[in-house]
Amino acid sequence: MAEPEAEGEEAPKKKSKLPILIGLVLMLLLGGGAFYAVYSGMILAPAHTDGAEAAAEEEHPEATEPQIAFVALDPMVISLTEGTARHLRFSAQLEVPLPKQKEVELLKPRVMDVLNGFLRAVEVTDLEDPAALLRLRAQMLRRVQIVVGEGMVNDLLVIEFVMN
Repeated sequence: MAEPEAEGEEAPKKKSKLPILIGLVLMLLLGGGAFYAVYSGMILAPAHTDGAEAAAEEEHPEATEPQIAFVALDPMVISLTEGTARHLRFSAQLEVPLPKQKEVELLKPRVMDVLNGFLRAVEVTDLEDPAALLRLRAQMLRRVQIVVGEGMVNDLLVIEFVMN
């Protein structure tokens, strides 16, 4: 009768996936390492300055100094009317390009007016949030930049922000 043919033939061996898995892991590691090397500047980084450029920088040290100035804003005390009588003490400085310092100082009363109006409109619950200072700082900087003009103020540095 019919005998099974399986006796004479063996079942085909299943190929191992280990070499493919090792290849994928090595590919990911090498790709990640190459990305890090390029991103961090270890490979394909811009060339360093040569001796002539370094000597030119030493002759003009003011070129390497930052060309910024800080305009101090007067401290403000703002009454918060929600619930109990509370106050917010706020002081800040504006980081400005050095050539624009005098122009920004002339506009300081307008800046103080904008910041005072904005801080009075902010709710106490917004001020109590731990991440509030970052949001408020960004909003205040944008308002100051609108008042004084684009390119006049680089940053707003909050020096004091105390609620009592």
